[in-house]
Amino acid sequence: MRLPRDISGEDLANLLRQYGYAITRQKGRHMRLTTDRGGEHHITIPRHKSLRVGILNGIIKDVAQHLNIERDDLIRYLFG
Repeated sequence: MRLPRDISGEDLANLLRQYGYAITRQKGRHMRLTTDRGGEHHITIPRHKSLRVGILNGIIKDVAQHLNIERDDLIRYLFG
């Protein structure tokens, strides 16, 4: 499944809330999100108006691996 090309860092952080991620720190243009679901996990998301596809893909892969679900399923749940 294709990743969206116009999602902001803030929008992605809001979408990840349904998986237990919450902003735990913010410094400059980056947000650190943490979840305790399935063990503690941290990700960093830049607060850009439009995330680059490579950065978005890396974040999605990391979250999918931590949650032990397929990458395409996570994309479908978040953006589908």
